[in-house]
Amino acid sequence: MAPLKPERVTEPISDSESSDSREEDDEGWDDVEQDEEETQQVISLLDDKVFPDVMSMLEHCKDKHGFDFLAVRQKLQLDFHGCVKLVNYIRSRVHDGQTVSENISTSEIESDQYLKPVLDDDAVIIGLFDLPDIVPESTPAQTQDATAVDDLLKRNTELQEELQRITAQFERYRATVSETLDQRWGDVEAAEAEASAAKAAGKGKEIAPKKPEDASKYYWESYAGNDIHETMLKDTVRTEGYRDFIYNNKHIFAGKTVLDIGCGTGILSMFCAKAGAARVISVDASDIIDKARENVITAGLSSTITLIKGKMEEVTLPVDQVDIIVSEWMGYCLLYEAMLPSVLYARDRYLKPDGLLVPSTCNMWIAPVADGEYVMDNVHFWRDVYGFDMKAMQSGIWDEVRVLHWPKATVCGQPAGFKLLDLYTIKTEDLTFSSHWRSELTQDVDAVDGLLIWFDNFFSPTREDNKSVGLQSVADDWAKENQDRVAFTTGPFNTETHWRQGFLMFKYKEGESSAFKKGDVIEGDVTFAPPEDMPRGLIIKTSWSAAGQDKKHAQSWDMR
Repeated sequence: MAPLKPERVTEPISDSESSDSREEDDEGWDDVEQDEEETQQVISLLDDKVFPDVMSMLEHCKDKHGFDFLAVRQKLQLDFHGCVKLVNYIRSRVHDGQTVSENISTSEIESDQYLKPVLDDDAVIIGLFDLPDIVPESTPAQTQDATAVDDLLKRNTELQEELQRITAQFERYRATVSETLDQRWGDVEAAEAEASAAKAAGKGKEIAPKKPEDASKYYWESYAGNDIHETMLKDTVRTEGYRDFIYNNKHIFAGKTVLDIGCGTGILSMFCAKAGAARVISVDASDIIDKARENVITAGLSSTITLIKGKMEEVTLPVDQVDIIVSEWMGYCLLYEAMLPSVLYARDRYLKPDGLLVPSTCNMWIAPVADGEYVMDNVHFWRDVYGFDMKAMQSGIWDEVRVLHWPKATVCGQPAGFKLLDLYTIKTEDLTFSSHWRSELTQDVDAVDGLLIWFDNFFSPTREDNKSVGLQSVADDWAKENQDRVAFTTGPFNTETHWRQGFLMFKYKEGESSAFKKGDVIEGDVTFAPPEDMPRGLIIKTSWSAAGQDKKHAQSWDMR
């Protein structure tokens, strides 16, 4: 989901590049209310239709669904506070697919849980001020003018008191919403830091201990903007691969409960809903989920898709089990970003014993590369820059994984599958590993300049079929064997994807590299492990040598 990536680049991955998901400072409530009154539309309580004002929406609910909101309010004699609860009660039941009738009792809406808005910035709640007053109980007609005046004065006093009470209730409600938004946008931490500074200055404010910093905060923030999601959606190999598997296997998804982990814009969730899923639960810890919610409403799928903001390991789903887990969790070199453990957690916690994982298997490939022109342009260039030796600029140039789509002609050896990830059986601890690889050169080269790493994705319609995927399975060939299968590769021999490939450039000592002939064999071990200080990063190590030679080369590359 996946979740679901930090910005895909064609240059070496630098230190964290995160976008601030909240670009504007908080504004006053008056400004917010004014903007919302000018632009916000009213979403129906009982379906996904949109109206310009509350009264026209309530008329629609009465005419279309036989539900008279004003009559229920009158019957229960609800104040503003009660009307807020009634709105959120109705939205909660509709969201859960339950019916709503006018036979609502006060006890059903008395819980304070209905003070929390089901829809963010719900225009219906603000519009409650525009509703006509509750008709007071009838009293005997007064014939004397003096008595009539007294009654009017008394009624005026009562209305003034009622207005003050409603105003106070609204202020409390607004404070509750503000607190909720502050928590969502991270202002709690800022407030705690400010209070801590005030206390240190001798102001004596007592505050709760500051929450520990989330080591993955930069990761969630990087997915809050549009750019990364646009890049992923425009990757047709990726997006159409998921779409084709879901739509070509509608019989698998029909009537099922699906969990989408790292849902992003909600595209995979909407594919599943359109394929006939009875219920889709979409989870994402990034602020992008707020836009996903709008996308779902616009698509008319809000009755099927439930969106939950939070980390997969921390949220509680509204179901005990799901039939299918869908997730786009893959990062550069497959395991960069470390999102797969969240999928494995959900698999063990929520997936039915015979449930389906989409995708179901990945395998990882490695191949030697010879590209002297690239090395000259990016490494040796620094030794003669307009007559100046800038070798200081070469510092660290060999230590980073470079993410690029490589010309297939530069791959000078047979690709070797070195790691198979069966998502039904693999464990989190298995994602730190060391594997052996071996490649026979397919051409004469002056030097092997590095190694290229990529992965293939396999979508099996059944668990039994998934067993047919092997370490050396090629995506295209495997998919052709069964029309219900889908598979795609991120390698250099096919259409470019936003994952591209990871290039591990070799660093040789002066005069150390040597030429190789076609048919020569090189082999070694490759290790994947996360850095201790950055759990979503990746360190790749390899040691290799030419067959029959004692000299071994060892090197490490970093992805952060």
